[in-house]
Amino acid sequence: MVTPIEIKGTTLGFIDTRIGGRKENQDSAGLKETKLGYLVVVCDGMGGVQGGRVASQLAVQTILETVASADNQANPSMTLIKAVRNANMAIIKEGQRNPQLQGMGTTVTALLLTPYSALTAYVGDSRIYQLRKGKKIFRTFDHSMVFEMVKKNVISEEQARLSAQSNVILKALGVNPDIEVEIAERPYQKGDRFILCTDGFWGAMPEDEFVRHLTENNPINKILDSTANIVESIGRNSGNEYDNLTAAILEMNNDSILKEKMNKTAKIIMAILAILLFISVAVNAIMLIGGNK
Repeated sequence: MVTPIEIKGTTLGFIDTRIGGRKENQDSAGLKETKLGYLVVVCDGMGGVQGGRVASQLAVQTILETVASADNQANPSMTLIKAVRNANMAIIKEGQRNPQLQGMGTTVTALLLTPYSALTAYVGDSRIYQLRKGKKIFRTFDHSMVFEMVKKNVISEEQARLSAQSNVILKALGVNPDIEVEIAERPYQKGDRFILCTDGFWGAMPEDEFVRHLTENNPINKILDSTANIVESIGRNSGNEYDNLTAAILEMNNDSILKEKMNKTAKIIMAILAILLFISVAVNAIMLIGGNK
C-alpha cells in the first residue's frame, strides 16, 4: 500500500513496500521529521529465521532515533554517519544476544532533506536516485561483486543486473564492527525526484526503462504504484520467485540553497566565451585607435 510522506501538512512523497514472491517481507522503511531535517530510510534485510526482517527494522529504528536525538547545531553529515554506524552495532549486538539471529544483516539507504541540501548515505546495493526532467543526474553505486566488475570495465551495468551473482554484496550492516558509510551532499531543484529503493524494485528492468517510468508526468503516488505493479508483473512472469520490493519517492517543492557546481564542459565553454569576448573587445579597441589616427 502506498503511504504518504508528510511534513507540516505538505505531502513530499510516498513509500510502498511489498512482499513480492517471498514468504516474508524483510524490507523496512521509515521516516521522521527531526531538528536537522526530514529523514527517510529504506533497508533490505538478509538472514534466515526472521533475521533479515529484524535487522532491517532495527536499522531503520536506530537511524531515525539517532538523528532525532541530535541537537539542531549538530553537523548533519556526521550525525547521519553516526546513525548508520549505531545501527550497525545495534544489529551486531542483537545477533550476539540472540544466537538464532547471528549472521543477520541489512543494506541501508538514508536521505536527509534540509533547506540547504539533500544528504544521501548508503551501504550495500539498495539505491538512491535523483531524477530531473526525465533524466538521472545522481545515483549511488552498489557495494556488490558485479559492480566492482563494472568499475573495472569488465562488464556493463546491464550485464551486472542480469548476472546470477548480482545479489552478492560486499558491504552490509551487521557484518563488521567497522563500517564505511558512503555519503554525498546534493543540491536539488524544484521538481527533482529522489528515489530510495531496494534491489527488488530497481533490479527488475533495464535502468533507462526504470527511469522512464519514474519520471512520467503524473502524480508521484500513481507513478510509484504503477511502477511497483510493473515490477510485480515482471516477477510473476519470471516464475513468482521475485524479491521483496520497497521504494520511497519524493518530489521537491523548491530549490535548495546549495547550488550545482559548474561541470567541466560548462567551465570550458565559459572560458572559451570569455576568451572570444576579450579578443572581440581588443580588436574593437585597436580598430578604434587606428581610426582616430
